[in-house]
Amino acid sequence: MPSVPTGCNEELFEAARLSSDSGAIARDFQRYLTQHLGRFIGCVPLYQYEALALTIRDRVMTDWRNTWRRYDEPGVRRAYYLSLEFLIGRSLGNHILNLGLDHETAEAMHRLALNLEEIMSEEVDAGLGNGGLGRLAACFMDSCACLQLPVIGYGIRYQYGMFRQEIENGFQVEEPDHWLRDGNPWELERPEFKNLIRFGGRVEGVTDSQGKRRSAWVDTTDVLAIPYDVPISGHKNHTVNTLRLWSASATSDFNLDDFNAGSYAEALEAKTNAEHITMVLYPNDVSENGKELRLKQQYFLASASLQDVLRMWELSAGRDYRDFKAQNVFHLNDTHPTIAVAELMRLLMDEKGLDWGQAWDITSHCMAYTNHTLLPEALEKWPVALFESLLPRLLQIIFEINARFLRLVAMKWPGQTQRQRRMSIIEEGDTKQVRMAYLAIVGSFSVNGVAALHSRLLSGGLFRDFYELWPEKFNNKTNGVTPRRWVAYANPGMSALITEKIGPDWVHDYAKIAAIAKHAEDAGFKQRWHEVKQANKQRLADMVRHYCQVEFDTEALFDVQVKRIHEYKRQLLNVLHAIHLYDRIKRGDIGHWTRRCILIGGKAAPGYRMAKNIIKLINNVAEVVNNDPQVNGLLKLAFIPNYGVSKMEVICPGTDLSEQISTAGKEASGTGNMKFMMNGAITIGTYDGANIEIMEAVGEGNYFLFGLHAEEVDRERASYDPARLIGQDEDLGRVMHLLRCGHFSTFESNIFDEVIGSLENPRDPWLTLADFRSYIDAQEQVSRAYQKRERWVAMSISNTACSGYFSTDRTISEYNKGIWKLQTRPLDQPSR
Repeated sequence: MPSVPTGCNEELFEAARLSSDSGAIARDFQRYLTQHLGRFIGCVPLYQYEALALTIRDRVMTDWRNTWRRYDEPGVRRAYYLSLEFLIGRSLGNHILNLGLDHETAEAMHRLALNLEEIMSEEVDAGLGNGGLGRLAACFMDSCACLQLPVIGYGIRYQYGMFRQEIENGFQVEEPDHWLRDGNPWELERPEFKNLIRFGGRVEGVTDSQGKRRSAWVDTTDVLAIPYDVPISGHKNHTVNTLRLWSASATSDFNLDDFNAGSYAEALEAKTNAEHITMVLYPNDVSENGKELRLKQQYFLASASLQDVLRMWELSAGRDYRDFKAQNVFHLNDTHPTIAVAELMRLLMDEKGLDWGQAWDITSHCMAYTNHTLLPEALEKWPVALFESLLPRLLQIIFEINARFLRLVAMKWPGQTQRQRRMSIIEEGDTKQVRMAYLAIVGSFSVNGVAALHSRLLSGGLFRDFYELWPEKFNNKTNGVTPRRWVAYANPGMSALITEKIGPDWVHDYAKIAAIAKHAEDAGFKQRWHEVKQANKQRLADMVRHYCQVEFDTEALFDVQVKRIHEYKRQLLNVLHAIHLYDRIKRGDIGHWTRRCILIGGKAAPGYRMAKNIIKLINNVAEVVNNDPQVNGLLKLAFIPNYGVSKMEVICPGTDLSEQISTAGKEASGTGNMKFMMNGAITIGTYDGANIEIMEAVGEGNYFLFGLHAEEVDRERASYDPARLIGQDEDLGRVMHLLRCGHFSTFESNIFDEVIGSLENPRDPWLTLADFRSYIDAQEQVSRAYQKRERWVAMSISNTACSGYFSTDRTISEYNKGIWKLQTRPLDQPSR
């Protein structure tokens, strides 16, 4: 939202809050439907959604503007959260919840003989993210608004999401996810705040008007960054923060001379090339063109956002940057936006006239970096040659940062040239690379991991050299998720039961959820808890039937693993267990059997062949299991296509068992584990990421632990022998035999050879078979526990009661206290 122009009468900008009773909502809805959209009550539901979204947006707008004005006051320290992903899902229901208009909106639609839930289902998930990273950023924005902290989110307005996943003959097929096809009523275009982004060109030395020598980046190919603002409402507190998304546009629509000459394609070439930058979330970077486009996206986000912040600063402080670092902090969500370190240096020196020392003092005191991965291959590195052609001025600055940093390292550890090579931002080799994570560490005043184990492994392993140089920089901030979205909104039945018992304050103060622990042994409460869970399971079963044509029995154990498909997340281990259960049924080993419905979901990156093979294997096993009459409903397996936020809102409340089975030491944190815990699912998991803190919170008696610990994983690698494990374990031997003999690929010979080869490879980095026996034994404990319904329900209640720590409100409070140091900016309730 724009700030109020200086000198204007502020009373002109104070508007009475719109009436929010059901009658007013119904009237405004009808007005938008008929007069704005030109439709009628019985029209296509999409237009009913648009009319209701605009009606609710009107009730957000006053608070949105007033929040911005409050943040715009002199002396207010602000934070800017830079992320390539914001997986916000649907917005309508979330705003209705946060405004406290659930009853009024439902009543308004009822007056018009319309169903609110059906209208809300017309909204598509915003295609602004892929998985946990983007969903975490969305949860962070929710908590910042709930805590009334002056934080602005900056991201990219992708025309297309990553892709829409279809399953054909068991294979993943990627279809375009054109989520903006019908527009987005929640965004406001702000063309008056556009910025110019440069690429290519060359650098030359010039003398400025003050007689100083400086660098000029010239002969560039320029692109415009157009901002679109999206409101992020706090829970019943009249605070609405801003998520600003950048869209790429050409500096001119087309070349008129080429057009008049008949060269129509050439006339539109510049416009098309510019718009490619924000066309799709995460372009496939297998090709060089894909790598270039992804680097363009990262620089586009960083440059547009930093220019925006500097523009806002100069509106109030002019070109005096002495207090800039005291009133601004930039937070880099993972390695993607870390080019911001070099870009802020460029802007301050080349555009604002500061010298190196002044610019570095500001930059190194403004930047904070969160690392989200323990996989070295996931830490982004870019070829120096690519940087030189695309961002030559930025490369010069990075070289200078590195040279000054290596002098510091040499002073600390004289003569330790190997350490200098390890720590250099520039990785030497046949192809020189820029190590972006190292640039982030060098340029930031804070570096944090996202779970206790993750942070320990960062400081003791991946970034050990940097930790030994700057131990004060490193800290931990365990992730969380927002209870508004993942409990109050996603699980209304359970939420109503909790509110009835402990009051409504838990929604905005989630630590108070602990009060339901005292009801874990109350027979009446447990019965109602079970009834709510069964209703949620029925809703999930209906969704599985719709998307997978598989019938789930709600009396069975609902065993769920939904997350990005990756070898380290070990969906393979889950499939091996499903094959083991199938083998037991075929052998007649079904004494004291627990019926089980296994649901797996997630997307594989388009260029990740092994992940796609895993999806194919899951679907082939499901085809055999679900159609074998001998199985007879004792076991079901389904793969839910196109997993995303809206599906998770149904999956989470209906889950009994949460699968968090990554190789120990590989999952930084995980957030799905927290969503499931909040909704009363019991976790089966390795000693990894935030699983550890979940188990510590709920107690080992309410958690199913299995597998090697991170330290044991490292020792196991030295002598890992899958063939020995297969030979020693009859169950594992039978499972592998069924895979090798083609039982699940009767008419597709050798299709799973690569998967089998990875499992049997002594150099398998994920040690999948090393944890097989422990996993099978833990799953047997799960089966026995589920048969004791009273005990299982008590475990479920305990998991929810102990989940208070995993709210992003706690996480953001820790970020603020330890890193951002912002002051809460509460707003007085506007007059009605």
